[in-house]
Amino acid sequence: MAVTYCLSRPATALAAVLFLSFGSVAASHIEDQAEQFFRSGHTNNWAVLVCTSRFWFNYRHVANTLSVYRSVKRLGIPDSHIVLMLADDMACNPRNPKPATVFSHKNMELNVYGDDVEVDYRSYEVTVENFLRVLTGRIPPSTPRSKRLLSDDRSNILIYMTGHGGNGFLKFQDSEEITNIELADAFEQMWQKRRYNELLFIIDTCQGASMYERFYSPNIMALASSQVGEDSLSHQPDPAIGVHLMDRYTFYVLEFLEEINPASQTNMNDLFQVCPKSLCVSTPGHRTDLFQRDPKNVLITDFFGSVRKVEITTETINLQQGSEIMESSYKEDQMDEEPMEPLKYAEQLPVAQIIHQKPKLKDWHPPGGFILGLWALIIMVFFKTYGIKHMKFIF
Repeated sequence: MAVTYCLSRPATALAAVLFLSFGSVAASHIEDQAEQFFRSGHTNNWAVLVCTSRFWFNYRHVANTLSVYRSVKRLGIPDSHIVLMLADDMACNPRNPKPATVFSHKNMELNVYGDDVEVDYRSYEVTVENFLRVLTGRIPPSTPRSKRLLSDDRSNILIYMTGHGGNGFLKFQDSEEITNIELADAFEQMWQKRRYNELLFIIDTCQGASMYERFYSPNIMALASSQVGEDSLSHQPDPAIGVHLMDRYTFYVLEFLEEINPASQTNMNDLFQVCPKSLCVSTPGHRTDLFQRDPKNVLITDFFGSVRKVEITTETINLQQGSEIMESSYKEDQMDEEPMEPLKYAEQLPVAQIIHQKPKLKDWHPPGGFILGLWALIIMVFFKTYGIKHMKFIF
């Protein structure tokens, strides 16, 4: 009997060791699966949409930005993840024949202003300093949440900019400019601070390709409406409004995006081809050498949409045990707490004291007419006594 007991103890210990090792292997396998799942891509999307131009004749730049805003919202990016910067309010401009509207198609077919536009930075708030602070996160603590880019290292960010530019710079409100070096350094700060996973930069301006020449941070894909030495041309003139409604490059990009839905498998290579020189007149450019993935494997919705990765499982998960533990702990907390009588609404405020409280007496001030009448009386007595010849001693 003693021999059997001695033999059973090593067997039990061996079984326990095997059970623990099997459990640890299963747990590590689940952790590896979860890590691989989240490593495969981003978990959230953000968009920073910037119009840098003021004045009525730059109507098309506001319409460009609002049209991109409309597209990314349609594809799933919420307002809480969009930072919209408009340097001028065309909807309320006195020259606008249709107040509270901004149209992106001729004959006033499509109003992109709408009823649910949330502008985060408007008018003179759209500056180079504020733009760089939004990107790098170096903003005052008092800044509201809607004006912050709260991205992380699992965020895919779309940055769209439009306005007037030249070789290596983009003007802000005709008073200052941002250079391609400053923009490249801001993106590097974002990468060092782990503020993005992948970044798509799109710019519609003259000589737009010069703005991404100095980029050196990883995981950045850039598109521009024109090459160095070329102008980015306008499109869709409207005689009723009196200005062009959009720029050519943005017009054809948005025409392409209208065919995209959240489940679309269209990739970035298709976006590169949307505006050939025969349509844009200028030569659009793109840069992908800093981007780690092949553009043909990058979906449009990776940047323009808000697609969350979901893993579907057919396994049954038993939550009964966890619910019982939570219920028992809740009962214990209830027993530990002292019973309290519920407060009635009338007992929460000293209603009786408020009703019988005497009103506070106001300080007396003479009415304005009394002061005016007093001065008139003084002047009449003066004229009656001394006459007009003594006025020079007063004035």
